[in-house]
Amino acid sequence: QVHLVESGGGLVQAGGSLRLSCAVSGRIISRYDLGWFRQAPGKEREFVAQLRWISGITYYADAVKGRFTISRDNAKNTVSLQMNSLKPEDTAVYFCALRDSDYASYDYWGQGTQVTVSS
Repeated sequence: QVHLVESGGGLVQAGGSLRLSCAVSGRIISRYDLGWFRQAPGKEREFVAQLRWISGITYYADAVKGRFTISRDNAKNTVSLQMNSLKPEDTAVYFCALRDSDYASYDYWGQGTQVTVSS
């Protein structure tokens, strides 16, 4: 079985930073694409960042480019999202995800962690 468990969410003031972590079991993360998504109240879930396993190349939504960084720790089998210069519009539940096949939809999701940015 594959399980993803996020941690690190919380309340932060605008301009502050948070680091989210996602512990993965059931898959060796160095062999799979990893992603972070978020869902704000009343909105659809949206893409935030992705790390391609085969190349190590990262991709970001325009809204977070230059402020967020996705990374992985193969020894700990975790993927992280460093979030800097946070804005109130970053407030959302953040989800990590893993997919078994390249260029396919994500197969496994964590339960989410709440990030609230106050103005």
